[in-house]
Amino acid sequence: MMKSKLKLVIRILLFLGTVISLYFVPWPIVFAWIKPLPNNIQEQVNKAADYGFDGIVVCVNKTGNKCEFYTSGYKNRENKIPADPNSFFKIASVGKLYDAVAVAKLVRDGKLSLDKTLSDYLPELKGRIEYADKITLRMLVMHRSGIPNFTDTYMYWAAPKETEDEQLALILDKPANFKPGEDYEYSNTNYLLLGRIMTRVLGYDKFQYIQNEILNPLNLKHTFGSIHDVNIDDVMSGYYVGYDVDLKTDNIGSILATAEDLSIFIRALNDGSVFRDKKEQEIYTSIYKYEHTGLIPGYQTIAKYHKDIDAVVIQFTNTVNFEGYNWNMSEIMYNKIVKIVRKKN
Repeated sequence: MMKSKLKLVIRILLFLGTVISLYFVPWPIVFAWIKPLPNNIQEQVNKAADYGFDGIVVCVNKTGNKCEFYTSGYKNRENKIPADPNSFFKIASVGKLYDAVAVAKLVRDGKLSLDKTLSDYLPELKGRIEYADKITLRMLVMHRSGIPNFTDTYMYWAAPKETEDEQLALILDKPANFKPGEDYEYSNTNYLLLGRIMTRVLGYDKFQYIQNEILNPLNLKHTFGSIHDVNIDDVMSGYYVGYDVDLKTDNIGSILATAEDLSIFIRALNDGSVFRDKKEQEIYTSIYKYEHTGLIPGYQTIAKYHKDIDAVVIQFTNTVNFEGYNWNMSEIMYNKIVKIVRKKN
């Protein structure tokens, strides 16, 4: 009799556990994932509002830099301005690809050394950043420095810093997260410091070098280093869930680019044409990757080359939260678009 009661209690507990767990399942993500694949890319892109995005821009760059554009939703939701494939978008961490290419070029020219340390290039930081005399340039590029990430500091995105000095000040005199080279941890501080090193070695702003050595040779005329370098009306608005203010005027140091410009850069990176020779490409391959994503308040970017179909697919979505929901939805959207391209190829 006792065994029967115990079994009943266990069954009831298991049932309750199942019901409770079902309550916490992110059903919109599940439903978006299991829905059948539409017949074409535009049909998929038209679902952006269902996915929680105010606007979306997709560029499919096929062999020979032949670009196809797909949009839905709004460039600016307040004024009901439709999403525009030629809008500038804050590509956030995707900009690290440009920085890493610039580093490879400077190393190839002997102007930088991957084995020199942070304190070699920025001696004023010795004693302010732990292990500054042990952290090499290579470790900075590869996110193996152990330097804390300034954007991970408490409530950073509630009031983002606009200057590099303010950003850097957030992590000075803080202990390292690990000893240099012993682990991996993504840190925006690494690339802030790389930018400073490049600017100091060059004697002028590192984005000017990117302009001269990367953008101009590829004829990329719609890629800029700052929100101050573009007409603000040409920038796609950015939104954070539950916050009504348009975030496009925030100056957070992001590169801005059109989807087409970014797609051409990603193709050139992957086919090697962004490099002057094999040696330069080998240097790059040894330190960084060939695709990237970006996430800041108001802006999500996915930028990848798919070798099996010889296509670059760029996706911009302009509604964000940092709880993971919107990012998961953007990945589902992106993966479905790639599947459609692959199916039609």
